[in-house]
Amino acid sequence: MDKDKECKSPAGNDFQPRPQISPRRLWLFRIIVATVFPILVLVLLEVTLRAAGYGFQPSAFVKCQFKGRTVYCSNNKFGWRFFPPEISRWFHPFVVPADKTDNTYRIFILGESAAWGDPEPSYCFGRQLSVMLRRQYPSVNFEVFTAAMPAINSHAIVQIAKDCARLKPDLFVVYMGNNEVVGPYGAGTIFSSLSKSMFLIRINIAMKATRVGQLMSRLADITSRANTRPKTWGGLEMYLGKQIRQDDEKMRYVYSHFRRNLEDIIRYAQKAGARTIVSTVAVNLKDCPPFASLHRLNLGEQVKQFGSIYQHGVELEKAGDFNGAIDSYLAATEIDDTYAELQFRVGRCRWNLGQFDKAREKYVRAMELDTLRFRADTSINRIIREVGENRESQGIYLVDAADEFARQSPHNCPGFELFLDHVHPVFSGNYLLARTIFGRVEQVLPDKIKAQKAVVATFASEEVCARQLAFTAYDYLRVTQTNLEIISKKQPFINQAYHKEAVDFWRQKFERLKITISPDPLAEAIEQYEQAIKLNSTDRYLRQNYFKLLYTDKKYIYLAAEQCRLIIEQTPYDFHTLTMLADMESQMGKTDLALEHAIMAVRYMPTDLIANQVAGTLYHKNGQYEKAQRYIAEVIRLNPKFVQGYTNLAWLLSQQGKIGQAERVYRKGIEANPDDASLHLNLSLLFRQKGQTEEAEKERRKAISLDPNIASSPISAPDPIK
Repeated sequence: MDKDKECKSPAGNDFQPRPQISPRRLWLFRIIVATVFPILVLVLLEVTLRAAGYGFQPSAFVKCQFKGRTVYCSNNKFGWRFFPPEISRWFHPFVVPADKTDNTYRIFILGESAAWGDPEPSYCFGRQLSVMLRRQYPSVNFEVFTAAMPAINSHAIVQIAKDCARLKPDLFVVYMGNNEVVGPYGAGTIFSSLSKSMFLIRINIAMKATRVGQLMSRLADITSRANTRPKTWGGLEMYLGKQIRQDDEKMRYVYSHFRRNLEDIIRYAQKAGARTIVSTVAVNLKDCPPFASLHRLNLGEQVKQFGSIYQHGVELEKAGDFNGAIDSYLAATEIDDTYAELQFRVGRCRWNLGQFDKAREKYVRAMELDTLRFRADTSINRIIREVGENRESQGIYLVDAADEFARQSPHNCPGFELFLDHVHPVFSGNYLLARTIFGRVEQVLPDKIKAQKAVVATFASEEVCARQLAFTAYDYLRVTQTNLEIISKKQPFINQAYHKEAVDFWRQKFERLKITISPDPLAEAIEQYEQAIKLNSTDRYLRQNYFKLLYTDKKYIYLAAEQCRLIIEQTPYDFHTLTMLADMESQMGKTDLALEHAIMAVRYMPTDLIANQVAGTLYHKNGQYEKAQRYIAEVIRLNPKFVQGYTNLAWLLSQQGKIGQAERVYRKGIEANPDDASLHLNLSLLFRQKGQTEEAEKERRKAISLDPNIASSPISAPDPIK
């Protein structure tokens, strides 16, 4: 064949050979397709989700307009990055002005529930620190923001610090360490697995800041219903199945992550031009036995021998033979010296014999071995000291609160004199913490502020702090009662050794306070609150406690509602106060206004059970049953154990003649709450309405078997939605 013809196409055109792509370019193309294309898809999906309004703002603050000026409000949904939305914790509301005057000194307090002020944030150490600063420097505008939150740990706090650093801080005060094991990404958490890699943890947290990451996280939750994560917030009780030994390998990573996060918090402060005070964490040693104890591994048959010797020691201790009990306990330690409760019992016996130094050693050892690790241990405090010591030239200052609490306690061993429970201080404890930190704050202050110190001002005593924060006898009684109820009824407190003694201590304290309170404590407290508000009319905490106080007597409901309105003017995103206001307005007959505020509360916190309940109630009153059903159904979704929700929803359905649906609701409620007599009784009534006498009597008998006292109550329709 002619060569020229070989190069011709059938149409007679010259045929050009296809150019070859080099292997290098081919691989470059493949890499681009494998990386750039997925990134473009994710970016497009992120933009689409944002445009559709999906997801939540992940930062600690949301920008908003307040009285014609730009401010940053604490974000109710920040915790959604670390917890399921249904059980997420939140900040106590505060507002940070975007503008900052020259004579303003801005302090952010970072931490967990102990810094937050649990169980009553109004009296946290940050609030008392603010009183001290204002008294010493009355011409300076001190802004002290407690950007703390219950249940979080350093993995969340470092993100809060990053956001605070954008708001012109002058000083960070860091008081954290109690939740390192049980908080997000800790070894004993119930919300996420521990990762040995800080890089992977940070990637996970960063992903949840995107709408795509939030969608993926939500889909994972929906498709893995078999997971053991709690559906409702249960406090410390949720962690009962997550015990971690002191020598667990995971603890090494817990400590490493804590150090890294603490250093990064300091780094964010330095970049913002702020200084940092880091404090060790004080805990209850003397009056907080271990929450849980585990034997050392591979103890085998020796467990029985240990148990026999240990129980003999307990009996001797109960009989008052402390020396004999110690001998028995020490014999048990020869078998297993890692059992936390054993170490604590030795300490208690030593204490009763006046051997206080030896007792303290055992109390510390018991805290270290506690396998429900809700307290900052000595390793956490050692890291804080190592990070904070001798770095004043870098703007880093150490406060040793743990050491100060020991010095101010009987025989250097903190107990109920300073703590309500394991880590949360009483008012006096918060005062001691504030006073200790105040000394460092004064050293940190710029010279231009130090020059404004009042010449004749005396330091704010505990009584002055109590008066300015309106910590009245009524509030003292209220906080004590709350603490008594928690310690006497809640897990894991009821599992602790010497539980009866702890309950007796707080019950006796409560009874003593009742005796000393005035004949008309409400009137006295009202007067004290009014005096405190005159001194600081913009203090939302004062107004919040004031409206709660007024709400205890219905004759003050209008005044209580007015306090709520004033609070909302200061912190518009305060869903809790909006909910309370809606409830009061409903009682005053202002249903439309109440409904408006209830819907606002749900919008600001969609997962709040009470806000949804109030909204459902108000729609029911308006006769808008379909909307009422939606909110009450959400209440049940948020808390499947909430019996009143099932009763309310079934009542709504039966009002509309939807008896079959109402029956199914009751059945679902009984499935979730099998031991609740009221659900069976109300189902009995429903069957009577349907004429199903036999089924009605069966449910009635079941109700009586669960609660014999219910038989004395005539069967009647459930109350309308409350």
